[in-house]
Amino acid sequence: MTTQQKKSSTRHGFKTGESIVYPAHGVGQIVAIEEQEVAGMKLELFVIDFEKDKMRLKVPVAKAVSIGMRKLSETDFVDRALKVVQGKARVKRTMWSRRAQEYDAKINSGDLISIAEVVRDLYRAENQPEQSYSERQLYEAALDRMAREIAAVNKMSETEAVRLVEANLNKGPKRGKAIEEDDAQDEAA
Repeated sequence: MTTQQKKSSTRHGFKTGESIVYPAHGVGQIVAIEEQEVAGMKLELFVIDFEKDKMRLKVPVAKAVSIGMRKLSETDFVDRALKVVQGKARVKRTMWSRRAQEYDAKINSGDLISIAEVVRDLYRAENQPEQSYSERQLYEAALDRMAREIAAVNKMSETEAVRLVEANLNKGPKRGKAIEEDDAQDEAA
């Protein structure tokens, strides 16, 4: 099996050095476009690095779009996702295992709005009841995925992106009011 690297090239609108979103893993960067020979056939592959996960993925160029690989969201789409987290949580009254599957599917869809819905629905303010371990895991996975894309789009650190998402969560119904009341009591003391 031989590998031949093509440094600066573009395929299907994706180019080397560009950050992309891969549905199952979130934000990664195309570091190269390689040609490999597999079973006697030449195959072009995107080589994608996921820095945070210390992972490298090779995706066939021909399959990239059909598996849902996409460019980073535009800033107005990020703003829409931040508006979603300000909304009222919509929690279905179905069994947790069913909801957990739906949340997991939304997180791995790679769709920023769907991920924002999971963040909104599983968020717990300081004054709200504790989450179960699995709820917390899904919430953190969704928050991490959302923050990584916002950080890449807005050219900020992931920590700043998490703060931005949390600030928007706290603008939501009920949640923000309790926090404002706490602040008012602190100032009065």
